[in-house]
Amino acid sequence: MESVPVFSITPLVAILISAIGALLIAGTGERRANLREFWSVAAGILQVGCVASMIPDVLAGRTPQAILFKVLPGVEIAFRVDAFGLLFALGAAALWIAASFYSIGYMRTLEEHAQTRYFSCFALALTATMGVAFAANLFTLFLFYEALTLATYPLVAHKETAEARAGARKYVIYLLGAAKLLLVPAVIVIYNVAGTLDFRSGGILPAEAVAAQPGLLYLIFALFLFGFAKNAVMPMHSWLPAAMVAPTPVSALLHAVAVVKTGVFSTLRVFLFVFGPTAMRQLGADNLALGVAAVTILGGSLLALGQDNIKARLAFSTVSQLSYIILGGALLNANGVLGGITHITNHAVSKITLFLCAGSIYASAHKTEVSQISGLAKQMPWTMAAFAIASLSLVGIPPASGFVSKWYLALGSLEDGHPWLLVVLLASSLLNAAYLGPIVYKAYFEEAPDEGHDHGHVREVPWMVVPLVVTAVGSLLLGIYPAPVLKLAGMVWR
Repeated sequence: MESVPVFSITPLVAILISAIGALLIAGTGERRANLREFWSVAAGILQVGCVASMIPDVLAGRTPQAILFKVLPGVEIAFRVDAFGLLFALGAAALWIAASFYSIGYMRTLEEHAQTRYFSCFALALTATMGVAFAANLFTLFLFYEALTLATYPLVAHKETAEARAGARKYVIYLLGAAKLLLVPAVIVIYNVAGTLDFRSGGILPAEAVAAQPGLLYLIFALFLFGFAKNAVMPMHSWLPAAMVAPTPVSALLHAVAVVKTGVFSTLRVFLFVFGPTAMRQLGADNLALGVAAVTILGGSLLALGQDNIKARLAFSTVSQLSYIILGGALLNANGVLGGITHITNHAVSKITLFLCAGSIYASAHKTEVSQISGLAKQMPWTMAAFAIASLSLVGIPPASGFVSKWYLALGSLEDGHPWLLVVLLASSLLNAAYLGPIVYKAYFEEAPDEGHDHGHVREVPWMVVPLVVTAVGSLLLGIYPAPVLKLAGMVWR
C-alpha cells in the first residue's frame, strides 16, 4: 500500500510542545518547584497525546507532513510522519512521562542543585528527539541530531564535579566530532550523487551511481555507520560509559529514551531510506554492518561482565544491545528489520527500568556496586522485582518483550543465510544472563551484611518506585501482546 502525503502541522506541534515546556520550566524557576514540575509532566502528557493522534492516519496509509522552508534544491527543513518515526516518537514521548515523575522523586530525595536547568534540558532533549523522529530528510535529521547533543551536554555535566566535566567533555567531543568529521562529508557526497536528501523507501541512490562508484559509496556508508556515534558501535562507544557520571534519570534518558535510540534510528534511516537494500547488497555494505554489529554485541557484553558499578555494567550492556538493532536493519529482510525496529521499543522500556532501579537503589540505600546489594530484595521488593523482570527481557526470556525482538532477529538471520549470527545471538543472551543474573541472585538469595541500625532505614521512594514498576509491567505487556508494536514496525518493510 502506497502512502499518501497529507499536509499537517501536527508533527511540528509535537516537536514544539516540549520546547514550550522547556521555556515554561525555565520561566517558573526554583521558587515554585511544584509548578515547574507540573509543566514537565503536562508537556509529556500533551506530547504523547499529540503523537498518538497521528496513529490512525499512519495506519490508514497517510503520511502527515509539513515543509517549513527550502534551503537548496532538494534540501528542505521538513517533517514527515511514517510508521518508523511514529513508533520511535511514541516510545520516547511515553517514557518521558515516566522519567519526569521519577526525576521529581530522585532530585528531591537527593536535594540536587540546578533542578530548573535539569528539567529544562530534559524537555529540550525530547524536542530534539521528536525532530529526529519526524525529519523528512537527512538535512533536517542532522540538525536535530546535533541539537540533541547540545541539549544533553548540561545534563551529563550536571554534578559539576571534575569527573562530571571530564565525562561531559568526552561525550561532546565524541558526538560532535564524529558528526563534523564523518557525517557532514557523507551528507554532502550523498546530495551530490542523488540530487536530494529526502528519505525514500528503498533508497535514493541512482543505480548507475552505485555501479559507477562502488568504492566511494562503500566509504560513505562506513562514514554514516561510524559517524552516527550515538549508536555506540565499536570503536565509537567509549563516550557512553564516560557519560555515566550524570544523574541516574539522565542515564536513563541517554540509554533508553533519547540519545542512543536516536543513534540507531538515524542509522536505520540511512540503511533503509538512503542506501536501500539493493544498493547495500550490491556494495557489500550489509556485510560491513553485520560484522560491526556482531563484534559490538559480543564485545559490549564481555565488557559488562567486568564492571562492579551497576550503572557501568548497564552502560556496557547498552553498547551491546544497541547493535541488535543495527544487526536487524543490516539483515535487509522482513523478519530481521522487524526484529531490529521492535527492539528499539522493547530495549527502551526494559533498559529505562533497569536504570530507574539503579537510581532507586542509590537514592534509598546509597549503594552503587553489584557487590553491595546482597539481601536488598527484602528492603526494596518493588525495585528488585522490576529489575528482575527487565533483566529477563534483555536476556530474551519469554514472556518479557526482549524475547520477541530476538525471535525475529533469529528468523531473519536464518532467512538471510547467516546461521553464524545465531551463535552470536545465543552467546550474547548467555552473556546477558551472566552479567544481570548475579545482581538478581545477590538481591534475593544472599544474606545482607550486618550494617547496624542503618540496615533498617532503607525505604523505597514512591515517586521513584511507581514509574519503574509501570515500565517493568510495560516490558511484560509488550512481550505478551506485541501486536501494536509489530504492526507499526512491519509497515517499515514493504
